Amino acid sequence: MKHNQSKSVFDYYGKPSFGKALPLSFQHILAMIMGAVTPPLIVAGVAGATAQETMLLVQIALFFSGVSTLLQLYPVGRLGAGMPTIFGVGFAYVPSLIAIGSVYGIPGILGAQIAGGIAMIIVGIFIKQIRHLFPPVVAGTVVLVIGLSLYDIAIKYMAGSGNTAAEGFGSGQNWLVGLTTLAVVLCCSQFAKGYFRLAAIIVGILVGYTMSFFFGMVDFTRLADAPWVMIPTPFAMGIEFHTSAVISMVVICIVNSVQTIGDLSATAIGGMGREMKDSELSGGLLGNGLCTLVGSCFGSLPTASFSQNVGIVAMTKVISRYVLGIAAVFLILAGLLPKFGAAMTTIPYPVLGGATIIVFGMITMTGIQLLVKDELSSRNITIAALAVALAMGINTVPEAIAQLPDTARMLIGSPVIVAATVAFVLNMILPQKSLKDEAREREQIEREMNGGDGGEKCDASFQNKDMKMEASN
Repeated sequence: MKHNQSKSVFDYYGKPSFGKALPLSFQHILAMIMGAVTPPLIVAGVAGATAQETMLLVQIALFFSGVSTLLQLYPVGRLGAGMPTIFGVGFAYVPSLIAIGSVYGIPGILGAQIAGGIAMIIVGIFIKQIRHLFPPVVAGTVVLVIGLSLYDIAIKYMAGSGNTAAEGFGSGQNWLVGLTTLAVVLCCSQFAKGYFRLAAIIVGILVGYTMSFFFGMVDFTRLADAPWVMIPTPFAMGIEFHTSAVISMVVICIVNSVQTIGDLSATAIGGMGREMKDSELSGGLLGNGLCTLVGSCFGSLPTASFSQNVGIVAMTKVISRYVLGIAAVFLILAGLLPKFGAAMTTIPYPVLGGATIIVFGMITMTGIQLLVKDELSSRNITIAALAVALAMGINTVPEAIAQLPDTARMLIGSPVIVAATVAFVLNMILPQKSLKDEAREREQIEREMNGGDGGEKCDASFQNKDMKMEASN
């Protein structure tokens, strides 16, 4: 199917000039690159990987982040959503990867990941038949929790590091840089006009980076140590299969598919102003499953949709796949050219935190938008309230599950998994009730409390309310 060639950044098939697209692309890269680099660094440390293996994990993560994103933007057959989304190695799997890696090492992770990729593909194949199990109250709750669970990351980054024990964490200098970056992003997004408004995040990062450089906060050590070229080699890190690891990874991949459903739905609602199509949802899950499966053979950790980039799309409304495609190509280059990838990781944490905290807030609001697409009946409010309360409560007090078995902690430790599981189960077992049904129940209770007196009055009152609700619907 051919589409009229547009140059608008607000058109999915639009192809603006490279000069205009590049800064908008870098917004996406800078928002997610630390998120893609950090998981392999964490997992490598837990699994006892060597320095060379750690560098390989980071580069392969960047490479497959780009490949996965390109497949989503430019689908091949049924593979790919055809949506303005960024995919890559993310934080969602980290608790599970740590649990598996600490026992079975990197080979155990990669072997289990093959099974996890197959599980994702199966979900993608049958998503049309099971999509009704993920209504807005479920998907919206998941997106809402995704946004809420990212706030602590943004605040830690603004304070100086993802690790609260890091030297200088919470210093006034870090907060000055973080808040300055945030102020520039906010001012550009709300008061600037034209292109500067769309490029608010990149402008904020440039100002924050310059400020950090003069404060001596920019570290070029990783750039100096990085090699120039890296070619992916299959099975370079080995693959092992262990039953407990495979089971854990399959469960986590299936549950995290709900996050992908939520992110894709949020992109469609927040960026494109419409609902997701079944074919787009199926393609997104199939493409992500294939990249996770193939990536494991080369040493890449599981891929997932990046919620911070969903927030950028929702905030800017820039949905041109050409813009995001440039970002994907740069990620691939960063994977093949370690010097390039290392240069982007020199951005100090306070700059990233200041630039992304508003984006995480946009994710939360997108989740609320999804929630209100369903009736705010007491049933739906109960589902969302309990899912959010349990997910964020356990996330706030991780010591509460410290005595549970490793596999249980692996699953319950992720707020997204808790929210998705609770919302899904409650949606299945709680009886379906519309606002009209609840109004009828209240009328019945009122009659019983009045001992049956005034029945005709209650009947007339109920019929009048029923007619008004039907008219409003």
